[in-house]
Amino acid sequence: MTKVIKNIHQSLFLGTALLFTQVSCFTDKLEPSPQTFFSDLVVFDTPERVQQQVNSLYSSSSIKAGAFLGGRYLIYNDIQGEEFINVKANQGSGFNVWNFTQNESQTGGIWDAAYKSINQANVLLKGLEDNAGKFVTPVFPENYAAKAEQFKAEARFIRAVSYFYALQIYARSYGAANGSSPGLPLRLTAETNSENNDLARSTVAEVYAQIIADLDFAEANLPLQYTDALNNVSHAHRNTAIALKTKVYLSQSKWDDVIREANKIVSESAPFTAATGVKHALEPSIQSVFASPQLTNESIFSLVFTNQDNAGTQNQLGFYYQPTGGAEYYLNPQGIIADASWKPTDERRKFVTLSGGNSWLIKYPSPTPYTDKAPIIRYPEILLNLAEARVRSTGNVDPKALALLNAVRSRSDASTSWTTASFANSGALLSAILKERQIEFLGEGIRAIDVRRLNIAFPKKGSVSAIEPNDPTYLWAIPASELAANKLVTRNE
Repeated sequence: MTKVIKNIHQSLFLGTALLFTQVSCFTDKLEPSPQTFFSDLVVFDTPERVQQQVNSLYSSSSIKAGAFLGGRYLIYNDIQGEEFINVKANQGSGFNVWNFTQNESQTGGIWDAAYKSINQANVLLKGLEDNAGKFVTPVFPENYAAKAEQFKAEARFIRAVSYFYALQIYARSYGAANGSSPGLPLRLTAETNSENNDLARSTVAEVYAQIIADLDFAEANLPLQYTDALNNVSHAHRNTAIALKTKVYLSQSKWDDVIREANKIVSESAPFTAATGVKHALEPSIQSVFASPQLTNESIFSLVFTNQDNAGTQNQLGFYYQPTGGAEYYLNPQGIIADASWKPTDERRKFVTLSGGNSWLIKYPSPTPYTDKAPIIRYPEILLNLAEARVRSTGNVDPKALALLNAVRSRSDASTSWTTASFANSGALLSAILKERQIEFLGEGIRAIDVRRLNIAFPKKGSVSAIEPNDPTYLWAIPASELAANKLVTRNE
């Protein structure tokens, strides 16, 4: 178990405001406990307190942490790919990640944040089970047991998200050894002390099986949608779980499963939309997706920030990429921006600006403190997941796969509309789909995940040589903090 889980106390904290509360040494009478602090004995005593715990699953103490999906995870997955060139050689902003020189003393930030998120979900799951007898009238509404199942589904969704993204960097791809490689320690119970530190790594296949089990439960018990756009983007609903399953199965090369799941939220023909739940669809303009308030139906799941609740210094997306921000990484002139098939008239070119002789990504336009939402899943990813799975499963220039690819491309580049005659074989169509992913999701934390799931080399960039899958630096090292605390965990080889 990591240091982070060791330090989780048996008391639970409700509301993000408590994260900033400082407890002084005055007596209780002079400095009473704030109303946002409750003992673990009473946090399930009212619907409001239970809801606060559920909300905290999406907070900066969980998956929205700047060290995790709130910032650095997405950034690190981008800068390990070939699309960005480092400017400042600053270790604090990922220089050692960019050039593949980080060691086990430097890889603990994401690990600790992921397991903190996992444990927070586990604590809530245990609390909901242990306190089920309280969920009765008059304090709780009738049929609150069904609401509790929804909350369990949200917790299991967050746990699945955390395991999925951690698995992508700390373990071999599923395809590298058919899932038999060492994965992650599977912690599925609430930890409030250091008694259970020692836990061996489950296999990659076993971790994926748990992720799918959690997502299946989430799909069955999450609401179809919420009553407002903000919650439909920032909280898990049924289609969110389905969308994540397409990513999970794609990473396992389980093409038929990708197709089955994607078909639940992608119509048979264009214009492609989700028929039930949130009406996911491509926006007419991609610019509107990243313009404030970033609450379109295209955004399936995003993490939300405000001026008072942001990802923190050196974690924010805009800080890394804007030339007027931290200006840490500009776009590689030999990367995807140099590809002739990405036409100058493509609307996505507007996310690239020239400054100081270099090209910079301005997809995240908010000024400091950079409160752009972190995009975890967008609808075009589901369309391209489905397109790729169809091509790989049929081995043909599949007409629907082509239609899905055209939908994503023509939304931003009306001059391009491919036909089956445009591709000599399925391999050519597959290459076009993978290239479209590089263009569409530039700066959204997907590139390194794609490289590892395909078990291909990280391409050369600037002064950094290509990194082959058998290179010891291809995977992130299991952190020194985990190795010290957990006698059964093993290193990556």
